[in-house]
Amino acid sequence: MIITSFRTEGFRNLRSVNFMPDEKYNIIVGKNAQGKTNLLEAMWILTGCKSFRGSKEKDYIALDGNRMFSEICIRDSQREQKISFELKKGTASVKNLLLNGVKIKGTSGLFDVFKCIAFTPDDTEIIKGPPEKRRNFIDMASSQLNTQAVLHITRHSVIMNQRNALLKNIFQGNSRSEELTAWDRQASKEGAYISYMRHEYIKQLSEVCRNLYGKITGEKEQLEISYRSNVFRESDFEKPFGNEAIQHYYSRMREMSEYDIKTGCTHTGANRDEIIIKINGCIAKDFGSQGQIKSIALVIKLAQAQIYSQKSREAPAVFLDDLMGELDESRQRLVFDIIKNMQVFITTCNESALLPEIKGRIIRIGNGEII
Repeated sequence: MIITSFRTEGFRNLRSVNFMPDEKYNIIVGKNAQGKTNLLEAMWILTGCKSFRGSKEKDYIALDGNRMFSEICIRDSQREQKISFELKKGTASVKNLLLNGVKIKGTSGLFDVFKCIAFTPDDTEIIKGPPEKRRNFIDMASSQLNTQAVLHITRHSVIMNQRNALLKNIFQGNSRSEELTAWDRQASKEGAYISYMRHEYIKQLSEVCRNLYGKITGEKEQLEISYRSNVFRESDFEKPFGNEAIQHYYSRMREMSEYDIKTGCTHTGANRDEIIIKINGCIAKDFGSQGQIKSIALVIKLAQAQIYSQKSREAPAVFLDDLMGELDESRQRLVFDIIKNMQVFITTCNESALLPEIKGRIIRIGNGEII
């Protein structure tokens, strides 16, 4: 997949940016706070994913502006497609999202159109942050391989919100405990699917990460990634996903229902899963050095790109935000070896810090404009 053109205006500090990327390497150069990361983010939001910064949509519009607009053209092996996103400021924000000129309601419709993997300094939160960060990453990466997973994840989130609201009403005496049964049935179907999905993806991720991390450390350190389901044991995943798994999930939820009512939140299910990351048998979150955590984050994202490329007919676009300049030559070469057949966008303050093999279009950014 290749991005053939992109334009944006009014996105954060970006004024009017319009360019045709190189099919291989695009090096976005500028001093700090000039708009380099904003340019990547303005493209990223067209993937259908939330901002990799965790920003809210209202933050996309410049502080002194009333409107933002982004448009991207993408060519894959079969056709060229266009995505545009317009957001207007007002008492009720007006959002227009178009795919090939046709208005679509939600961003999930873009998930199967524009495939992209972003490396950012905040990726270390996947390792050292709360379990939710790791769950969200695995869910997003899994969904890139199977877009139907987005529907299950969305439904599960809605069901959990409804169930937790009901738990509080039951505790306050405004609802009956019997009403939980219907929500538990729905939660079990979606939650069991997500549990199996996560287990399958982490099995692939663990193997690729182990090999890549071994290369980075000269086989001196061993990286392990495993899945700890709140509902299923490892042996349970030897059986195929089906009614038995859903019923098992439902039984576990029912066992905890009284405790859930007393506390007002759900304690059983995919919302309580954990992804365990270890170096040489020690939990990386607790015992890993800053350098080790950065290396793990890099390896996990490289593994994501490699798994996607192997499973899909189309290579994803790759965004490297302020990454390559921080890596020594051996780590840069590992990254280069994985992404060499992909379209890449690199932000840097100093292009001379990059490997000499990384040559392409230089895009200089100053004060929110291409200069």
